[in-house]
Amino acid sequence: MRKLYNKLLESLNISGRDLAVFLLALLLAFSTWLLHNLSLKYSDYLTASVIARSNVEGHSDISQNSTDVIARGRTTGYKVILSAMKAHRKPVTVDFASSVMKHKEDDLFYVLSSDLTEYAHLIYGDGVTVEYFVSDTLFFRFPAVDHKRVPVHPVYSVSYMPQHISDGQLEVAPDSVTLYGEAYRLENIDKVFTEPIKHADLTSDVLGVVRLEKLKDVRMSVDEVHYMLDVRRYVDITRTLPVNVVNLPSDKTLQLFPSKATVTLKCGFPLISDPDEDISLYVDYEDYSRSLSGKCPVRFKGSGKDILSYEIEPVVVSCVLEERR
Repeated sequence: MRKLYNKLLESLNISGRDLAVFLLALLLAFSTWLLHNLSLKYSDYLTASVIARSNVEGHSDISQNSTDVIARGRTTGYKVILSAMKAHRKPVTVDFASSVMKHKEDDLFYVLSSDLTEYAHLIYGDGVTVEYFVSDTLFFRFPAVDHKRVPVHPVYSVSYMPQHISDGQLEVAPDSVTLYGEAYRLENIDKVFTEPIKHADLTSDVLGVVRLEKLKDVRMSVDEVHYMLDVRRYVDITRTLPVNVVNLPSDKTLQLFPSKATVTLKCGFPLISDPDEDISLYVDYEDYSRSLSGKCPVRFKGSGKDILSYEIEPVVVSCVLEERR
């Protein structure tokens, strides 16, 4: 073989060194040609195997099966080769929004090809322009799991600048979440808590996002919630009013000591309506009939939209029952 090789070199009048240089140049030329062609854009069919992850009520968050997604796409030669290689590799896991994951029956769900465009970069990677999807509908199975719905309890501490107060309680959205886990872990959970929310010296409304406290070996449908607290400037309005008696039998009278009380209203500013309209103080005979001390709490009635809170002084009055003559 070596003799044949030497005779070939002699007949071509080429030295061994020259041949090596020639072969190296040929290899470099081929590499340059290959790199150039692989960098060009091509239109081809691309295939990827997909496992779905989605937040579907009452079911596992990851599908039991994988589904092949076929699309006609435009990309570089590198991507075409990689796509062909990936078709034989393990599936890629794609997070689908629950809004695109439609329920068909039992544990079977599906995604329409019209909803796949925004997920193309997750399925095929960056640098791929999908012309159209060949796969019309993707089917996934999400097995049912133990679950329960519980309310979200916000944990918060806030303070306000002078003459400012909250207009209602801090609200969260969503106000409840679905928990997933083994039945014995879920049975004693009746609420979930947010991480602490802290704000100081508030003068305006507060909006934000807060994470939920994690539960061991329990999955939650969401990891965080939005919160909102309305804050208003207020003015103090003080009124001294007679204390009336309600639910009193017709044959009895109830004497109150004192017969008047002072109510201090915290009203949102600027005022929208007259805070004095339809406000009153009263005691309920039903409270007196259950009282062992002969004292009753003074209650407030008022429907003004500007009234944020109130304080009454005194909070209780002494009562003396008499027969009506």
